Amino acid sequence: MAEIQLRTFVFLNSMQPQFASYVATTAKGYLPVAYEASVFIEIAPGIAINRATDAALKANDVRPGMQIVERAFGLLEIHGPSQAEVLSSGEAALKEMGLTISDRMKPKIMSSQIITNVNDYQAQLINRMRYGHMILGGESLYILEVEPAAYTALAANEAEKNADIKLLDMRVSGAFGRLYLSGEESAIQEAVAAVDAALANLDGQGGG
Repeated sequence: MAEIQLRTFVFLNSMQPQFASYVATTAKGYLPVAYEASVFIEIAPGIAINRATDAALKANDVRPGMQIVERAFGLLEIHGPSQAEVLSSGEAALKEMGLTISDRMKPKIMSSQIITNVNDYQAQLINRMRYGHMILGGESLYILEVEPAAYTALAANEAEKNADIKLLDMRVSGAFGRLYLSGEESAIQEAVAAVDAALANLDGQGGG
C-alpha cells in the first residue's frame, strides 16, 4: 500500500456564518450551521480518505460535510457542535492512517492579489462563477491561491472573523486552493493581514 501523505489538517473552532453557509451550499454531505466546529483533512493518495471517514465517524458524534475522492488527493470535512469531539474525531482519522497533526504540510501562498475599484463588467464575470456573495462594481477584490488546497478553508474563516468582507468563492480541493473575497478596500486589507498571519503561524512539514 502506498504511503499516505498528510497534506492538510485544519481545525476550525467556530465556522463563521458566511463560511458555514458556503460549505452548506456546495457540500454534498450533511450541512453545517454557523459556529459549529470543523476539521478539514486532505491526504494523498485520495482513495485512503475512505478509511479516514470511517474512523472519524465511529469515534464521536460528528457529521461529514464533504468527502472528495480523487486519484491524487482526498478531502474530508467533518463538523459538529462540540469542539472537543470534532477535534478528537479528526485525530482518530489520522491515527487510522498512522499519521499525526505534526505530519501535515505547511501552507504555501502561491499568489495573493488585491484589485481595487473592480469594473462592473469584471464583477459580472466573477458573479457568473461564484457560489457565495455577489461582488459589485467599485468594490475591492482579493484572490488567494494556496497549496495544499484545503488551507483555503482556514484562510476564508479567519478573513471573515477579522474583517467585514463578502465570501464570493472558495475552492478547497485539487492541486491548489483558491479564495475570492470582496469588500471595501480597508476591509480587504484587514482580511489579507488575517489570512497571512493564520497561514504563517501554522506549523507543518516543508517550507511555507
